[in-house]
Amino acid sequence: MKDASEPSNIVSLSQRLDPSSERGGALLNTVRDIAGRRLQTLINGMFEHVDDALFDLAEKAENNAAQMHYFDGMREVRKRRPMVERSFLAQVTRELGDFAANFRNASSTPSAPTLPIGSVELSLVADNELEESLAITSMIGKNETRLTRELFAVNQRLSVIYGGIKIDDGSNPVGPSALSQAFRQAMRELNAEMRVKLIIYKLFDRYVLALLDELYQEINAELVRAGVLPQLRHEVARAGNAGRTASGSTAGGTVAAGAEGAEGGAFLAEDESAASNELLQTLRTLFSARRAAPETAMRVPAGAIQMPSANELIGALSVLQSQAAISQPLPSHAGNALELAGEVQQLKEHLLAQIGSLRGERPSQVSTIDEDTIDLVGMLFEFILEDRNLPTDMQVLLARLQIPYLKAAILDRKLFAHRQHPARRLLDNLADAAKGWSAESDRDHRLHDKIKSIVDRLLQDFDDDLTIFERLCVELQEFQDISRRRAELAEQRVAESTRGREKLEQARRRAAREILSRIDGRTLPPLVHGILSRAWANYLVLTILRQGEDSPEFRDALRFASDFIDSTKPARTLDERRALRQMLPGIERALRRGLANVAFQESDIDRLLAQLHTYYRHQLGESVPEAEVQAAEESVSLPIPESIQPIVESEAELARSEPEPEPPIDTPEMQLVAELKPGTWLEFMSGPETIERAKLSWISPMSGRYLFVNRRGLKVADYAPHELANALASGTARVLESTALFDRALDAIVGRLSQPAPANSPANE
Repeated sequence: MKDASEPSNIVSLSQRLDPSSERGGALLNTVRDIAGRRLQTLINGMFEHVDDALFDLAEKAENNAAQMHYFDGMREVRKRRPMVERSFLAQVTRELGDFAANFRNASSTPSAPTLPIGSVELSLVADNELEESLAITSMIGKNETRLTRELFAVNQRLSVIYGGIKIDDGSNPVGPSALSQAFRQAMRELNAEMRVKLIIYKLFDRYVLALLDELYQEINAELVRAGVLPQLRHEVARAGNAGRTASGSTAGGTVAAGAEGAEGGAFLAEDESAASNELLQTLRTLFSARRAAPETAMRVPAGAIQMPSANELIGALSVLQSQAAISQPLPSHAGNALELAGEVQQLKEHLLAQIGSLRGERPSQVSTIDEDTIDLVGMLFEFILEDRNLPTDMQVLLARLQIPYLKAAILDRKLFAHRQHPARRLLDNLADAAKGWSAESDRDHRLHDKIKSIVDRLLQDFDDDLTIFERLCVELQEFQDISRRRAELAEQRVAESTRGREKLEQARRRAAREILSRIDGRTLPPLVHGILSRAWANYLVLTILRQGEDSPEFRDALRFASDFIDSTKPARTLDERRALRQMLPGIERALRRGLANVAFQESDIDRLLAQLHTYYRHQLGESVPEAEVQAAEESVSLPIPESIQPIVESEAELARSEPEPEPPIDTPEMQLVAELKPGTWLEFMSGPETIERAKLSWISPMSGRYLFVNRRGLKVADYAPHELANALASGTARVLESTALFDRALDAIVGRLSQPAPANSPANE
């Protein structure tokens, strides 16, 4: 029977363990070992799926540039995976080890954690970090909700181990929040595109966070065996937890409307993702802050004119849409951007006036949710009119879509929440197609007319059936597919032609170096010099192109050049004349075979060899008439065959063909050039009125030059890296954004709303 004085192995919640004590340290080590072992297995399993996921996406990529992003990501992950895994596990271990010390050194009331993006205390971050933060926030909120029971028990037992300090989901060192943030920190080891990182975050969610149940169950079981809260009931007080997730959502994943009712859910829908909720909640918060005037300034007194319903808004917009459908688009010149921007900003007034006309009395305002929707769509189209990614003609066309898109946003609040919403995809795809447009590359107006026809059909046919957006998406995609196939054929021909010219130029330079290095400043007879620098140089070039620089044929051709030069040395002694006579048959055979291979006529070869025979007889001391010697020593007069004449003309030309080394340039523009990938679009300005848009098609592995083509696949320009960097620095070239229009617009809107409202804005009037 146990003595009453013997300490109990049961530890109640009211008790506290010192984490630095022997027992507290042992329990902490247990948790650390379980977490380390489980997470090592999970993170390894996750990375086993990354390669396949990125490869599948590369195969399905919409273009070569996107495909290269995924392939580059695969290579980077394979290279950096060990560092990412080590960093993640080390941070988790360090968090567990340092947690107790942090609590001992902290005050008794822990400081409030930093609020996530989307909360009232909004912290704006860079564009890429915003998207990354939303992805992290989404998976934290989802998994904290899913793991409520197991996580609650772990929290309570860790509170005992860590000295009785209350631990919740956000402060638990093995909770979804801490693990996600540790993984985000580890991902800094990875130098990859954000689209690749987002795929990896999804896999982390699927193969790590989604399998945390077993980790928590094992931790709970071990701590129960150690006597830590063995009788704890695995229940959570929902009332106290209803408003808590890392994403600011309820446990069910949707934002609680509370007293705000429908207005509190502006832009939000029950089936939206947590990440989309975060961005839209951020927008709602910012719109609310921008309207932070006294309520009486925003509300109509009781008994006044009723605010219009959604049906009234749709009806009034349909009238305005029919008027816009019959009006001709403004020409894209003469300062029409300001006029269009004015129309975009005045739509709310036009809408209220039209409702007044339809109902016989004009409302003073619309509901908050509708006002936010109208303002958001207006800011979207203001962004389009300011977007330098779009040519002016395309801005004019797309700006006409404001009314159809406002109707779509009122009919379906998910338009701004879902990237795959058909209306959002259509506008993104129209902007992507328009990005590469220029008058020069669209002389037949095929692309301009296609975009205009889609705009016209939306204005004329869109009533309240949102399926029109999906149909037009498919139609535009089919048009783009046909255009892309045509362009790819032309682009391939341009690349092959450029590659062929570069191979030829490289072969010319190699031939020049080899001949000039063997001549080495010596003065050769004009006949021999002419054969080497013209006829034989052509043979060297064609041998390189046909057989390659490592071929036996090329080595034999170089050996002939050396022997041919050596044969011009004076032969004064008997041994020297004997050696020359032994060389001559080989020289004649090699020269006859080589010149025949580069299309010299047999009669021309015979005449050349006859000149050489006369020259060598004189070298050997034979009696040769002076006139014949003079004629033989003159430069070869053979006509170079027309088919190869452009290859090598003279030794002087060979020397000039050597490129000067590029000076090293360490500038931001040079760094930007180094980071450019095929598929990136640039705008080139060769004059005030001459603007061309071109895609980086190919980077030469031989010369490093950058080849640019237009949307039809025709060559626009090619630049050496330093030339392109200079063009970027001078402003005659500009890299266009690759991010989708909607994403860039929403980021810009968040940034704009985060700035203090102008003194004359409606909110401050």
